Amino acid sequence: MTNYLPERKQIMDKITKEFIQGLPKAELHLHIEGTLEPQLKLKLAKRNHVDIGQNTIEEVQKTYQYDDLASFLAVYYPAMNVLQTEADFYDLAFDYLKRAAQNNVRHVEIFFDPQAHTSRGISFATVINGLYRATVDARALNIDAGLIMCFLRDFSKESARKTLAEALKYQDKIIGIGLDSDEHNNPPLKFARQFEDAAAAGLHRTVHCDIDQKDSIEHIRQALEIMEVERIDHGTNIVEDPDLVDLVAKRGIGLTSCPLSNSFVSPEMKGQEVLELLSKNVKVSIHSDDPAYFGGYISDNYTAIASQFKLTKPQIIQLARNSFESSWISDQQKEIYLNELNNYVNSN
Repeated sequence: MTNYLPERKQIMDKITKEFIQGLPKAELHLHIEGTLEPQLKLKLAKRNHVDIGQNTIEEVQKTYQYDDLASFLAVYYPAMNVLQTEADFYDLAFDYLKRAAQNNVRHVEIFFDPQAHTSRGISFATVINGLYRATVDARALNIDAGLIMCFLRDFSKESARKTLAEALKYQDKIIGIGLDSDEHNNPPLKFARQFEDAAAAGLHRTVHCDIDQKDSIEHIRQALEIMEVERIDHGTNIVEDPDLVDLVAKRGIGLTSCPLSNSFVSPEMKGQEVLELLSKNVKVSIHSDDPAYFGGYISDNYTAIASQFKLTKPQIIQLARNSFESSWISDQQKEIYLNELNNYVNSN
């Protein structure tokens, strides 16, 4: 597909929040558990008689404090205790999908972490059936949605094996697999066998390579050269290795960057790296990660990076194009969305 990004010297009119919000886009890096807003957390705690130690939205918000990946996960996982029933997972997902519709997200690929739930006694069926039902109902919101099952990398390989075996019983409800959670001492290769098995079953594959981690480049190399993943989540440290940048550009491999969550680790939100990757025709795109915890949904992330790094309108448009081109939908579907994007740009 052709590259829409013109030369930087072509200055276009001012980018507004309204333009960004209305821009057709795909969301490819979104953890559904990370959309648990304080109001819904309190509602589910009351519904399921779970004592979370907070009684107001303000008290919940005060618990959302962290300054690195480990401290974030220490808040993130305990919050999931309020998710108990299929209806809870449905409400979680459908609340997010309604917000996505308001941001003109046309296609979304949603991460979910079954081990975070099965490890506390919630069945895989409860999780997948609630989430999947929400993706079906999202069609009424003019959004098509798929589910990506992630392995928790700080769990064992055996746990991942069992989780994949369970997931394959519901393969018609899952489009791919991912790898997330604490990267320290948990390299991608730890799960190479599970990724091979998933590929053999026809599932798409992506891996989190979080920003500024120990051995970041080595982990990116493992994911690309050995495990042959189709996308890298985060992964902007790749700019440290020009050879790997050339590789993803040639293969058309997408990188999903999340500026607001990045800003909790890096003050520059990896914006300069995103610009560099854009300039090298890498299919980098913008997403919201865990929006309830990091202060903004997808349009907020576009706005943040556009404002701080003075992105041009062609660059914003290219980021949106990249999101569709990196998605796991058919070429025919991509063309439909890209034509919709072009029509929006031409009328705005």
